Amino acid sequence: MRVPSRSPGHQPGSAVASAAPARRLPPADGRRPGPEQPDLAAYRTAVAELLVEVGALADAPSTTARQVLLDQRLREPAIAAVLDATPQGFVGARETLLLEMARYQPNTRSSAQDLTALVRIYLLSRIDVMWWRDSPTFLTDGQVDTSTDLVDLEWLRRRGLLAFRYQEQPATVVGRGLRAVRRRLRPDATPRTAGLRFRRARREMIALLNDMGREFAAAARPGTPPLWVTSLARSAEHQYRLRRLGYAAMVPSGHCLGWAADVELAWYRRFGARDLLADLLLARQEVGEINVVDEGQAWHLCLAPTAQRRFRRAYEAEMGV
Repeated sequence: MRVPSRSPGHQPGSAVASAAPARRLPPADGRRPGPEQPDLAAYRTAVAELLVEVGALADAPSTTARQVLLDQRLREPAIAAVLDATPQGFVGARETLLLEMARYQPNTRSSAQDLTALVRIYLLSRIDVMWWRDSPTFLTDGQVDTSTDLVDLEWLRRRGLLAFRYQEQPATVVGRGLRAVRRRLRPDATPRTAGLRFRRARREMIALLNDMGREFAAAARPGTPPLWVTSLARSAEHQYRLRRLGYAAMVPSGHCLGWAADVELAWYRRFGARDLLADLLLARQEVGEINVVDEGQAWHLCLAPTAQRRFRRAYEAEMGV
């Protein structure tokens, strides 16, 4: 069975990468950085230690102390190596984090329930943009809708080719009303999520999510619902829209590169499968297949470049293309 590269009626388009230069932290000894990749295990450990200190300074009067702490800790080699390898460079990443913290206002929509969560989400998601720094950004909604690098999920779902579930955002007032009625009648039937704004994804991401979905289904108890995906590719335009609504939508983002997804976690507690799914995700991170960010209700994941070819081949083999 051959799978179309885009939805019927769409015209191909291309994403455009930002041409803004990155400011980088110069090496202390004046030498150019070597070709080796940053140590991600050391980075995650250093971030975890930093989060403990940020949590201890969470009260409002500690703003200056937090800034001093971050200025010192972000320069530690394990953290600086990753930030310096992002498109923004060390200086840009540091300034963005400080600005995010200064603007932070807790709200029910945001996955960052406190400042510690905000710092965790921002720093761990920098691995995504470091990995895919040369990948073009989907700047507009139109680019996501028409890119030939993305595949329409609905076409695959109708043919039983997906091992995970999702729901789309209602496009009309009537649709939103019907969704609200269903939630009142059956509040726990589905995760409490807005749904996908774009039902399109890279082929490699589909193969990854299918593989994860099959693994989860095999390990979970009978009656556990399939893996539920809450977000996939997004445009930078939509990312800023989410920010205006109060969501912790980081910029730049792996979602806007097409290499990230969010999967529901909290909903699976009622099926006794939340910790199982978390362990499966962390095991894949441990072997270097994905990056994982705990965002509370949903967890964010990003495919590693080293796994791209394997999952592209898996997609082609599974779909017969």
